Amino acid sequence: MSLKIAIGGDHAGFEYKSRIVKKLESQGYVVKDFGPFSEASVDYPDYVHPLSNAIEKGEFDLGIVICGSGNGVAITANKHQGIRAALCWNEELAALARQHNNANVLALPARFISYELAEKLAEIFLTTDFEGGRHQNRVNKIACS
Repeated sequence: MSLKIAIGGDHAGFEYKSRIVKKLESQGYVVKDFGPFSEASVDYPDYVHPLSNAIEKGEFDLGIVICGSGNGVAITANKHQGIRAALCWNEELAALARQHNNANVLALPARFISYELAEKLAEIFLTTDFEGGRHQNRVNKIACS
């Protein structure tokens, strides 16, 4: 069974998002694009909140959010209790986000990394497993009570 991936962002991430959707679908992933659907200026929370809700409900396994800096989409996604969004700009961070933090959303900064690197980070994020063990104890302490 293929992983189900939710993807979204804002106008600054539109081009990368569109290209990553095509790449992931060609690799057999089931992908839902939450938008936006053009480069027209939009507000990223309008797309990231529905994406995050869908992941929390279990409709998708993992998510990718993309904006200019990656910060806005990460901050928005992390407002949701069931989301652990990690802003990544190099390969080691993408791997560690999954291995140690069990991150379920990858945030990418489209204005600060090349498309090729964004694609590589998505690949690493989607294919790296959580290590559990001592890391599980830490992840369990993240949610507010």
